[in-house]
Amino acid sequence: MPGVNVTRGADGRFIESTVRTADAGPLDSTMVAGPRAILGRVWAAVRGIARWYSAINGGQDYQRYVDHLRRTHPGAPVPSVRDYWRERYAEAERNPTNRCC
Repeated sequence: MPGVNVTRGADGRFIESTVRTADAGPLDSTMVAGPRAILGRVWAAVRGIARWYSAINGGQDYQRYVDHLRRTHPGAPVPSVRDYWRERYAEAERNPTNRCC
């Protein structure tokens, strides 16, 4: 059963604690993540948040549009990034139902 074992000396002072998991015995020092592993997890989380933020703000939209143009309209000219966003914002102004405010 999961839980924490706390060991105290005869005088009641804390000596050590061990963590029990449901599928294994107590954790030992070889199972504890080191600073590099923790930093790797933190950076992975930061990258995930950055990808999520980019996705909700349209970070990959231009590249997706260019891929679509090349796939479905091979002879069509590809607009620059600036022109793409200018047209996209102009369309949002002409058709305000696609936004919240």
